[in-house]
Amino acid sequence: MDPKELKRVRLVKRIAQEFPDGALVNLGIGMPTMVADYIPAGKTILLHSENGFTGLGPQAEKGKEDPRLVNAGGQPVTILPGGCFFDSSMSFAIIRGGHVDYTVLGALEVDEQGNLANYMIPGKMVPGMGGAMDLVVGAKNVIIAMDHVNKNGAPKILKKCSLPLTAVGEVDVIVTDMAFIRVTKKGLVLEEIAEDTTVEEVIKATEAHLHISGKLGKF
Repeated sequence: MDPKELKRVRLVKRIAQEFPDGALVNLGIGMPTMVADYIPAGKTILLHSENGFTGLGPQAEKGKEDPRLVNAGGQPVTILPGGCFFDSSMSFAIIRGGHVDYTVLGALEVDEQGNLANYMIPGKMVPGMGGAMDLVVGAKNVIIAMDHVNKNGAPKILKKCSLPLTAVGEVDVIVTDMAFIRVTKKGLVLEEIAEDTTVEEVIKATEAHLHISGKLGKF
């Protein structure tokens, strides 16, 4: 496993620890789907997929894939005992009805006010909004899983988002390869840093102002 992949595994493992027992959790396309493989043993978490499932398990082993059983990103997955299958109208009724406890999504940008931009870059092909707008408004808790900087090394956590917004003021937690940050009324609070990172490095890679927790941890 290369260093970048190891950092992503550490990131999704940290997110998997956030869910209380019995939570209904939706995992977005991309890196967030990796969270399913790292749910702590002994914890009962119901994973919801907007294409019509609850009770999804980890990714399917090679050779045991079922083409009819995929997550929202089209990846072959498993279904746990008690899992349910339903149509898109029911799936979005669950989301819009406020029944999803947590959603984990990727992002292009997040800012100090908890605003999220994650669906388009003007001038580039836009695959579509998907369920992102419904999820960030309908879920009780919104967790962002992303790299701390973009491919050019520029910060993705900004004072104010520059891209079209997916939602206003809905982000609760940001987890990156460098940091665990909570969005609060006073701003962004840096609660934990990655074990191979320093506070100074996190601040340098972040445009937004960070309040440093008095009980700073590591993950």
